[in-house]
Amino acid sequence: MAKYTIGLDYGTLSGRALIVNVETGEELASSVYEYPHAVMDEKLPCGKKLGQDWALQHPQDYIDVLSITIPDVIKKSGVDAADIIGVGIDFTACTVLPTTKSGTPLCFLDEYKSEPHAYVKLWKHHAAQAHATRINDIAIEMGEDWLENYGGKISSEWAIPKLWQILDEAPEIYEKAERFIEATDWVVWQLTGVETRNSCCAGYKAMWNKTTGYPSNEFFKALDPRMENVIDEKFGREVLASGKCAGYITEDASKLTGLKVGTAVAAGIIDAHIFVPAVGVSKPGEMVAIIGTSTCHMMMSDVEKKVKGICGVVADGIMPGLYGYEAGQSCVGDHFGWFIDNCLPASYYEEAKEKGINIHKLLRSKCEAQKPGASGLVALDWWNGNRSILVDVDLTGMIVGMTLRTKPEEIYRALIEATAYGTRMIIENYREQGVEVNSFYAAGGISQKDPMTMQIYADIIKMPIKIAGSDQGGALGSAIFGAVAAGSEKGGYDDAFYAASIMGKVKDVVYEPIKENSDIYDKLYAEYKILHDYFGQGGNDVMKRLKAIKGENE
Repeated sequence: MAKYTIGLDYGTLSGRALIVNVETGEELASSVYEYPHAVMDEKLPCGKKLGQDWALQHPQDYIDVLSITIPDVIKKSGVDAADIIGVGIDFTACTVLPTTKSGTPLCFLDEYKSEPHAYVKLWKHHAAQAHATRINDIAIEMGEDWLENYGGKISSEWAIPKLWQILDEAPEIYEKAERFIEATDWVVWQLTGVETRNSCCAGYKAMWNKTTGYPSNEFFKALDPRMENVIDEKFGREVLASGKCAGYITEDASKLTGLKVGTAVAAGIIDAHIFVPAVGVSKPGEMVAIIGTSTCHMMMSDVEKKVKGICGVVADGIMPGLYGYEAGQSCVGDHFGWFIDNCLPASYYEEAKEKGINIHKLLRSKCEAQKPGASGLVALDWWNGNRSILVDVDLTGMIVGMTLRTKPEEIYRALIEATAYGTRMIIENYREQGVEVNSFYAAGGISQKDPMTMQIYADIIKMPIKIAGSDQGGALGSAIFGAVAAGSEKGGYDDAFYAASIMGKVKDVVYEPIKENSDIYDKLYAEYKILHDYFGQGGNDVMKRLKAIKGENE
């Protein structure tokens, strides 16, 4: 009798369930639920306004994903729930929320429904930048070795800056929060009744190390005396490797989802990292870029290097037995979407309507008619700050070379090229610091839907690009970890690499770099790098000054 697992993939705007045959990797059915609250970056449901760089979510949306998508995929697939042996869960990160000791989100409590700090802080909540900067400064002053595991600088997106912001701005919420937990761990908690912390989120987003644990209490005391015991009071020190069995479906979770009591649930993992097993990658030096609203660049190595400007290197951070490296770009699909929503004239929409195509297809067709370098434009891809290699959310976007003859499609293509330059910067940064990048895989929605963008990337990074075999790579990877959590005795797998080799997949399509395009892009990349270093490394802090003036006058 065939066995199946379900992968749950929680993204920025929606959650997805995918049911997969454990023996073949066949994807039987999927279901998507759009979060009704979406991203709250302007106001709360009650109407209370939020400040600059805020990004919140409502945890009820996450529960609704469980109650709607899981029963839906079971029904669509026709699979007997008794044959579903495991569930895996990935999530955006660092996406964290304050709860009571029993796991109740503080925003569920009537007295805190109008308090912004009681809600989920989404990964792209950047309002804690001042706290991140202070953490970095104090870590450097104290000579904290762990900082070098994160390229010498941590981000405002991480857990401790976000929690410190709560302490500073809403101490009542800080005191009430008996737990401060990643959303992926919280969902696992809702399904199993057991609180766990996964090694992926702890390692990349909470400064935890497999060998040395968290930073010392003395360090947290140096940040703020009230935070001296923050790990024991708000987190807990037990960390479970991603993909390991975190617990089993409870009776309450069974009623919610339709899964059988006792079904294995894997420890959570970050959404980007789970794409690695989804494409079957198992060797050092193989980079997987998950290209969506943002991009994460995942890679494994058998050596641990202190690489400046990365998001982190974590033992067993992606797959067991190897060091997982992470870098990333904060704004990719997000700023393509920004351009389409805000910068196209009405005539383009009229033309698309006349041709019977959507605006994306029209714009892409216009871009495809351009030659590299023909627009005379170079852009910096910092519409949402820079995650790697500068690690600075206060940087902003830029386009150089516009004239009265510049057309929308030229700007759009320049934005695409900018994100590819940013990826090349990350690759070259690894190589310069002794970590090889030998092959490149692309996953995520853009890789599946946009051949033009993939060809531009291949031309700019000057490497062949292989494409993930599933357009639901996050959910597939989570389903793979669900099979590992179940184990061979239940019909799953005991080895994550073997499970990935069976259930993971890539397409036959490979984008090869075109030399004449690459030669032009080498010249443009050189210009990008000049701008990158000048505006990103202190040559001119005009972006930060403008952002400060904006904040003073909003």
